[in-house]
Amino acid sequence: MARDGESARTIWVDPAHTLASVSDRVADLTLRFPRPWLWLALFGFFLCGAGVMLLAITATLYAGVGLWGVNIPVAWGYAITNFVWWIGIGHAGTLISAILLLLRQRWRNSINRFAEAMTLFAVMQAGIFPLMHLGRPQRFFYLLPYPDTMNIWPQWRSPLTWDVVAVATYFTVSLLFWYTGLLPDLATLRQRARRTWVKRLAGIGSLGWRNSARHWQRYQMLYLLLGGLATPLVVSVHSIVSLDFATAILPGWHSTIFPPYFVAGAIYSGFAMVLTIAIPMRALLKLDDIIKVGHLEASAKVMLAAGLVVAYGYLFETFTDWFSADAFEVGGLRQRVLGPYAWIFWTVMFFNVLVGQALWVPRVRRSPVLLLLVALGVQLGMWLERLMIVVTSLYRDFMPSSWGFYVPTRWDWMLFLGTIGFFTTLMLLFIRFVPISSIAELRELVHRQREEGVAPPAPLPPPAPPRLDGFPPANGGRGL
Repeated sequence: MARDGESARTIWVDPAHTLASVSDRVADLTLRFPRPWLWLALFGFFLCGAGVMLLAITATLYAGVGLWGVNIPVAWGYAITNFVWWIGIGHAGTLISAILLLLRQRWRNSINRFAEAMTLFAVMQAGIFPLMHLGRPQRFFYLLPYPDTMNIWPQWRSPLTWDVVAVATYFTVSLLFWYTGLLPDLATLRQRARRTWVKRLAGIGSLGWRNSARHWQRYQMLYLLLGGLATPLVVSVHSIVSLDFATAILPGWHSTIFPPYFVAGAIYSGFAMVLTIAIPMRALLKLDDIIKVGHLEASAKVMLAAGLVVAYGYLFETFTDWFSADAFEVGGLRQRVLGPYAWIFWTVMFFNVLVGQALWVPRVRRSPVLLLLVALGVQLGMWLERLMIVVTSLYRDFMPSSWGFYVPTRWDWMLFLGTIGFFTTLMLLFIRFVPISSIAELRELVHRQREEGVAPPAPLPPPAPPRLDGFPPANGGRGL
């Protein structure tokens, strides 16, 4: 019986793989990348999207946030919506890497590497929006607790300061966790690379890894410690982001359900992004033997569980607003459901609640095409949910004289779509130059499958040639 609770017959890596073939299979994706013309075409297209983001940032720095659709009373628009959405996407990487590592779930081994990279790149996109929303981004260092001669310290009662500390901690721990897992694989690239400059870069990156027992002992200890350190961040980071809303005395925001509600939504959208990346990458690079249907199905089951928690959050939030009998809470709920932005609410209910229920069907969970469509729908629904939370609680203030309306401008769209292009550009660079799966963990998984009898034993090496002196080989003729 497998120690991770899975069936002993569960196969997470192709049974035909040996320890050497796993190294060849994953390392060759980096050293001898297949279909480079397709990669170049995609890279050029999404690099143009990143250029659109740079254009929008330059225009905003020159003219100010007045280019955006924000106004009074809707002082938060796409910027905070996108910030919360990107932070949520990064949660799946930490969940797969840290929590499933501590729980010894073997289905994480093929997808944890690019999920961790997705976390880093998503947090990078998220950091752009509050920085631009400051109005004076050149003074961003005022948010940092650095010693200065003017004794200007951050306002610790400000949620913006909480976000800076939480996101910076999350990014730092995630980066260390991702890089630590790369050390054995960089050493493998160092040994297999043919070009001198690749050998040198991989040698520098591997920090002198020699595959010794002492190195493995320290590596595993550090990896587990970082996993234990990253685990509470899954809950803490998005809980702190939710406090941006919950600490405000506004109908629709001032609610204690926001922290768990936001964490569940982050896991929901994060695993949807994992599937959005894994399914096309699996098809384009022919990774059926590495990323198996079982990995996609396990991710879909986590999505289903998170989606049910999100649906419960919607129901409980609606009931709380109605049961409170507060005129402003009930009025805010009525505006959200029946007001000018009601289409956002019903679209969110369709994609996040109804579409997610398709994951109950095993055929949907095991079909890459259907699973990709569900994941894209959930991504759209979760982005609209963040927009609904931000806008529908602001455009109707306590006094009718303060009511307004929010319409995004082309600069809002350019900045948002540009970050998607920048994110995809970074993912393409990662796929091209870094092993997309952990070679060391896949080799360990192959070894355990053979020990448990799930996969057939490895074939014996070819027999050694006979010795010229007439004596038989010392090892019985089985080779070295």
